[in-house]
Amino acid sequence: MDALTRRRFLLASGVTGAAALAAGGATLGLTQLLRKAPDTAPAGAGQTLVLVTLYGGNDGLNTVIPYADSRYHSARPELAYAPEAVLPLDDRLGLNPQLTGLKRLWDDKRLAVVLGVGYPRPDRSHFRSMDIWQTASPAEPIYSGWVGRWLDGTRASPEAAVSFEPALPPLLAGETRAGACVSLHGLNLPSGLEPERLGALGRAEPGEPAMQARAAAAYTDLLRIDHLMREPSPATEPAGPGDIRPMPATGTGGSSALAAQLTAVARCVEAGVPTRVYSVSLGGFDTHAEERAGHEMLLGQLDQALTAFVDRMARTEAGRQVTVVVYSEFGRRVRANASDGTDHGTAGPVLLLGARVAAGLYGEQPSLADLDDGDLKANVDFRQVFGTVIGSVLQADPNRYLPDFQVTPLPLFLPAS
Repeated sequence: MDALTRRRFLLASGVTGAAALAAGGATLGLTQLLRKAPDTAPAGAGQTLVLVTLYGGNDGLNTVIPYADSRYHSARPELAYAPEAVLPLDDRLGLNPQLTGLKRLWDDKRLAVVLGVGYPRPDRSHFRSMDIWQTASPAEPIYSGWVGRWLDGTRASPEAAVSFEPALPPLLAGETRAGACVSLHGLNLPSGLEPERLGALGRAEPGEPAMQARAAAAYTDLLRIDHLMREPSPATEPAGPGDIRPMPATGTGGSSALAAQLTAVARCVEAGVPTRVYSVSLGGFDTHAEERAGHEMLLGQLDQALTAFVDRMARTEAGRQVTVVVYSEFGRRVRANASDGTDHGTAGPVLLLGARVAAGLYGEQPSLADLDDGDLKANVDFRQVFGTVIGSVLQADPNRYLPDFQVTPLPLFLPAS
């Protein structure tokens, strides 16, 4: 196959974006990543962080519900949950009825909830707010994520931080290094092509430019990913998560296949891949209209995917060293809008899950009697949460990677045994 024909095929099949990342060392295939697992785990690399981003602005008040507060019920009469429907955490707060799995993890002391998390001078733009969360720089825009700066500081290789999202998030981009992006989406290939013909596209050709050769290699790897992700899961994998019907994500970003992403993370953890940070996502939380049904569907997906993953991780020592952190760019307004939805708000809860988590409630639920122009007032700066995670899970100095902020660690983790 001549170089021009191959280049046109790579363009048509969407491989060039992946190839450009590969040229910078920022794209891996799942099979390539799994091959990086050593025969024995390196010392000091046992703990793993999984960051779950809920894109669109999750309604924290209908996730961790202040069911005993009459102001909650009066502010959103069509959206509020009756006290008897809520899954109680204590006599004031409870989980959404769709979060039955998370309630079980709470009862098992594997879930911590940090209440009222936000940042100073909130911005209601999806993109600016998510940029703030991922770069940990509320005061001014910067071009590196807090995980990316950790990659810079530790001189880590790309596979130390891996995203299973459609594109590499700013979170994993440093100034000198970046994490790796592994796509789990199948390829949309032209019909009528024989398998041998497809395989030939990935073979090196004499005298072709280096970038084109790397594009071909990236394509070969994408074929391996596609094959692996279409294979039935082993019998040891739970059937439920892979069978969840995804809800389409919105323009605010995020994937609609959280269960598939977490299944890939589980495979990597169990194989001993030397990745310390995984980034996965679920989109669709921009619930401006008819929120109740859509939000419940999303929380149901989240609940099933998270609980299946945490249960699976509990079976192995490597899995028991995994901590999951779930966050969104902002919460929603306290008062419902005229479309039976909620508009962009401010503070919300952050969830931490895993065997190492010191279960319980942290921070204070923002008062519904003391609002800021109709919005909740944050009680915990998100950098306190991420800084605690950097120190406990990544065993690094959080003040080195969070600019212009002094971290006071929260007691979110059990003492090392």
